[in-house]
Amino acid sequence: MKNELLVVGDRVLILPDEGKDQTDTGLYLPQGVQEKEKVQAGTVVKTGPGYHVPDPASLDVEPWQGAKVDSHYFPLQAKEGDYCIFLRNAGVEIEFEGIKYIVVPHSAIMVLVRK
Repeated sequence: MKNELLVVGDRVLILPDEGKDQTDTGLYLPQGVQEKEKVQAGTVVKTGPGYHVPDPASLDVEPWQGAKVDSHYFPLQAKEGDYCIFLRNAGVEIEFEGIKYIVVPHSAIMVLVRK
C-alpha cells in the first residue's frame, strides 16, 4: 500500500527550488533576500481544502440535537502546479519518501505564477 500526503485546512505543500536566482518564468529573487532566507520560491504540489466556514444551519442546532458533520470550505487561490514565492520562515520543512518539502499557510504565499 502506497503512502499519501494529505494537506489539511489552509496549508500548501511546496517543493522548494534549490539555489536558483531566476525562475523559469523570468522572476528574479534578489541575492540579499535569498541569503537571509526570508523569501523562497517553489512549485505547489498539493493544497488543503481551504478555510473552514461553519454551516449556517448548524448554528441553529441545540446541543442535545447533536452537531451536523457537514464541512464547508472556502477554496484556496493556489492550485497544484502553480509556481509561488512565499515567506520561508512561515513554513515547516518536512521530508517524505526522501524528498524535502515545505508546508506553509496559504497566507504566507505572496505571488503565484500559473501557466
